[in-house]
Amino acid sequence: MRKLVLWTALLSFATAAAAQPAYPSRPIRVIVPYPPGGNVDITARIVGPVLGEIVGQTIVVDNRSGAGGNLGANMVARAAPDGYTLLMGSSAPLAINPIVIKDTPYDPLTAFTPVSRIHVVPLVVLASPKQGVGSVKELIERARANPGKITIASPGIGTTNHLGIELFSARTGVKVVHVAYKGAGPALAELLGGQVQFMFDQLSASIGYIRDGRLTALAMSSAKRSTVLPNVPTLDESGLKGYEATTFIGIAGPAALPKPVVSKLNAAMFKVMDNASVADRFRALGADPGASTPEEFSKTIRDELAKWRDVVAKAGLKFE
Repeated sequence: MRKLVLWTALLSFATAAAAQPAYPSRPIRVIVPYPPGGNVDITARIVGPVLGEIVGQTIVVDNRSGAGGNLGANMVARAAPDGYTLLMGSSAPLAINPIVIKDTPYDPLTAFTPVSRIHVVPLVVLASPKQGVGSVKELIERARANPGKITIASPGIGTTNHLGIELFSARTGVKVVHVAYKGAGPALAELLGGQVQFMFDQLSASIGYIRDGRLTALAMSSAKRSTVLPNVPTLDESGLKGYEATTFIGIAGPAALPKPVVSKLNAAMFKVMDNASVADRFRALGADPGASTPEEFSKTIRDELAKWRDVVAKAGLKFE
């Protein structure tokens, strides 16, 4: 009798499992926690069609901006862990906001399942040609000769750009004035107009101005030189040994995402990033493209959280 009950239970389980449709069986929603047109949104719209073709389902890009990226990220954190709601995550919601935004409603280390990194974008130290500064060494010399008078712009308080400036100040010992704007566009406009002297910006936002000569790239914040600006040295090469400050973008799901779903999505992302046209589009934007394992992406998030938490603490920064 017991054997009959056991076989019946196993048969019922097998029948239920067989009845489950293979993942994915319906469109996948990828939440972009920012408005259309930005770096994260552009990334989602480059990746989406290719990823959809690989997994055999439509990828729906859903822009849910607010609270510096926290609104959209929290929607994913609270979604069912079934693989049909994913986050196009970046440094801000996954590695910076929990440090600089007091009421961040999630812990990035426990609220998400990392799937794959997509690309990394370096910061670039910019100067207006009017400044007559052609290197980081000259910038540091001018800042030391004029303590508290050199202005460096960023797209906003608490951004990777802002924290990159703080890391620069800590490593060089120079005192500069951080000028925060509401976005890269207004900051670049003021830099071009001469209202601020220098800027730390994401390369993808300023590459056009560098190429046409309206802005001078003094150095890259990445560990190695950019393939699109191979003649521009890194900050490490410019005397700030070990300096590295980049922004990352990758795909994550809610916590407890089933391993088979993670594996299928991760394998698909490697195929997406192996697509030459996708990689070339990201390189043209100044990004360093490349998929990663979930474990590697998880380590990126942990390492970035630790690094920026240390920078904020040492700089004594306070955020409301």
